[in-house]
Amino acid sequence: MAVYIVMGVSGSGKTTIGKLLAKDLNLSFYDADDFHPPENVEKMKNGIPLQDEDRKGWLAVLAENIQKWNKQDGAVLACSALKEKYRKQLTSIPEKDLKWIFLWAEFDVILKRLKNRKSHYFKPEMLTSQFETLEEPNCGIRINVNTSEENILKEIMAKLNAPEAEVGLIGLGVMGKSLALNLLSKNIEVSVFNRHITGKEEDVAKDFVQQNAEKYTFQGFDDLKEFVSSLKRPRKILLMVNAGAAVDAVIESLLPLLEKGDIITDGGNSHYKDTFKRELALRENGIDFIGCGISGGEEGALKGPSIMPGGSAEAYKQMGPFLKTIAAKDKNGNPCCTHIGEDGAGHFVKMVHNGIEYGEMQLIAEIYHFLRFYTKSSPEAIADLFESWNKEMKSYLLEISIDILRKKENSGFLIDKILDAAKQKGTGGWSTNAALELGVPLDTITAAVLARNISGMKNFRVEASNLYNITNNQDGNIEEIKDEMFLAYKTASIINHAIGYDLLRVASVEYNWKLNLSEISRVWTNGCIIRSGLMEELVDIFENSNNHLLMNSDIISEIKGSQAALSKTVGISLQAGYAVPVLSAATNYFLNFTSAQNAANMIQSQRDYFGAHTYERTDKPRGDFFHTQWKNNN
Repeated sequence: MAVYIVMGVSGSGKTTIGKLLAKDLNLSFYDADDFHPPENVEKMKNGIPLQDEDRKGWLAVLAENIQKWNKQDGAVLACSALKEKYRKQLTSIPEKDLKWIFLWAEFDVILKRLKNRKSHYFKPEMLTSQFETLEEPNCGIRINVNTSEENILKEIMAKLNAPEAEVGLIGLGVMGKSLALNLLSKNIEVSVFNRHITGKEEDVAKDFVQQNAEKYTFQGFDDLKEFVSSLKRPRKILLMVNAGAAVDAVIESLLPLLEKGDIITDGGNSHYKDTFKRELALRENGIDFIGCGISGGEEGALKGPSIMPGGSAEAYKQMGPFLKTIAAKDKNGNPCCTHIGEDGAGHFVKMVHNGIEYGEMQLIAEIYHFLRFYTKSSPEAIADLFESWNKEMKSYLLEISIDILRKKENSGFLIDKILDAAKQKGTGGWSTNAALELGVPLDTITAAVLARNISGMKNFRVEASNLYNITNNQDGNIEEIKDEMFLAYKTASIINHAIGYDLLRVASVEYNWKLNLSEISRVWTNGCIIRSGLMEELVDIFENSNNHLLMNSDIISEIKGSQAALSKTVGISLQAGYAVPVLSAATNYFLNFTSAQNAANMIQSQRDYFGAHTYERTDKPRGDFFHTQWKNNN
């Protein structure tokens, strides 16, 4: 059986609601006030607040009775139980058998109720003392009593019958809603929360629950305390809110409601350094924090994304099973989810994923643009060519580009009506900043980020086009260049991946993350935006070595046969007047990477000339530094 304790300040309706609940449950009802000794009753009649010493014996008697009622048929008890230590003393039976129901309302609402009560020894003037004493519980269910008794009882019964949620999700944007439905489709008990902003975000959680009521049974909240109370311990909360200040604001609101061992998982695109700080701060409070990269967009979130959680291994043991359940599956049926590493590792890996994604998107865009205007090919013809390429590439981004090129609106192609000004959310730029800090060249990804930046300068570009009047007079034939274009695309894509993975390799050492590049590749084989045939190959390549991708023997054989096509394509494009920043960056990176001798000796000479920065010599051991007085005063 169970004992139900209806708690709250005086005037919240504990006795009235308790009796109604007892009747509905066919249980005996008891009022804790009836167990007070005469001296306590006398004090309250005279308006004197009770002290802890006054309550000590009273609580002991109640605890004994709770044990007795639980052994019998159960009961409903109305009791203020304002402090956590009082509630602990009353917890004399297993927690699963003790159901807390917290009745609450704003001070003015309760005061009005008290003033309307007659023949009760509690005086309205004591309400302030009760509100000051009240420590709101983090367990049980919360019921706002500023409504009818019928509605209060109906809500209590609904919440009592609702199972405690295994996962709580905060933030019902596109990704949040899709992930919630994904969890529910896997028979995981879920509670959802979304903030309430009058006139902007009203009843988002409740509406979401209602919209999906025919298929799923779950609870939606716009009260954070009620949301937290609906979760099983240790609580597992997934944040799907905007990166930055919003994450910190939600964590700050959650912290007073959580207990040691609870877990917060940030599933947004947060900066990995922010995740460092949050993980450390929450750890000091006994709360585990997981910075979790999630890739796949709206469809992936709903059907199965690629998931990259970082944080303590212990926290992952708790949250990992849920994340694995909703993740995409690789070719062997294993979830595209793995514990990436400690602290900010998950968000760093997601950041690099997005950087590689930037490069791949720009690469496809450059080739489309060149073919569209240099060869005067229609979007349909380019889509057909991309489709033939994708039989080998098996690239999700190439796949969606085919659909995009074939999409028509009325009699024309939609692509021709879309403004050529690309936007970004910041993760690509973060990759570039991280690479600069770690001393890693990031040519293709940086070129892709900057290409988006210059695309945004639409007004300047239009004016400059008129001022310079550069014409693209050369024409080409798609049939004549398509084979070399494919080799150029494939080679640039390999180089772009190699650049991204090199950033992961260096960061792994710098932050002692021990990143498993093969396992990261496996997680990226399905569900994520950069999934491709190449990614499948990288699983095996990095299983044998974490070395730079361009040092792999199979990759060397591949690029040796196609690098010339890449250089030739870049030359034709630039000569014809078409910008190809990622194709160019891939070419320059490769030529620099494979040059036993490059131009840096001149750089070192210049630095030593104007700043006495010193240099190393080819005829002396590495690590020996020299300075020269360069100017000949004679």
